[in-house]
Amino acid sequence: MPLADDLDRAVRLALDTLRPAAPDAWDRKAGSLDWTCWETAEHLADDLFSYAAQLGPAAPAVDGPVPFGWESRRPGGPRNAIHADRAAGPAGLLQVLEASGAMLSALVRAAPPELRSYHSFGVADPPGFAAMGVVETLVHTHDMAAGLSLGWTPPAGLCAPSLARLFPDVPQDGDPWTALLWATGRAELPGRPRRTRWRWHSAPLKG
Repeated sequence: MPLADDLDRAVRLALDTLRPAAPDAWDRKAGSLDWTCWETAEHLADDLFSYAAQLGPAAPAVDGPVPFGWESRRPGGPRNAIHADRAAGPAGLLQVLEASGAMLSALVRAAPPELRSYHSFGVADPPGFAAMGVVETLVHTHDMAAGLSLGWTPPAGLCAPSLARLFPDVPQDGDPWTALLWATGRAELPGRPRRTRWRWHSAPLKG
C-alpha cells in the first residue's frame, strides 16, 4: 500500500535525522511547541500507536477511540498512553518511536480497504490513518529538529501524497513541504494568512 510505504520511509528518515542529537538536548523545547523534544517524540509515538489501535479491533468503533488511559506526566505536557522509559535514554525513546510506526504500517497493510474507524476529525480508512501517521512524523520531526539543532527537509515526493490526501483544500502546485508546514500552522505561504487553527480531512476523499 503506497501510503504505508510512505509511513515506513518517513519514520526511517526521522530516526536517521534524530539519532545524532546530543543526549542532553532532548529536554529542550521542540520548536514552537510547549513540549520538550522528549515529550514530542513520545507524543509522536503515541499518535502512531493510537492510530494503529483504531485499526486493530475486528469491529472498529466509529463513535470514539479505543479507550486506553491517556495521561500527562506534567501540567501542560502531552496526554499519552505511550511513555518511554527515561532510563533507556534517547536510544530507547527512538526504539519506542520505531516500534509504534511499525505497528501502524503493519495494521494499515493488514486492514481491509472498506474498514472505517474513529478519528476526531472524521471517520477514516486505512490509507487515511497512514497519511495521518506520515504527517505527524514529518511535522513533529520538524519540531524536534528545531529544538535539537538538526537539519530536516523531507523529500517532496514523500510529502505530496499525504498533503493531497489530508489537505485537499491546500494548493498542490508549489513546494509540498512548505505547503504541509503551512497547512499545520508552522510556516508562511505567499498570498495566504498564516494558520492559527487547522484540521485535516480524515474521511476518505470522494472519487
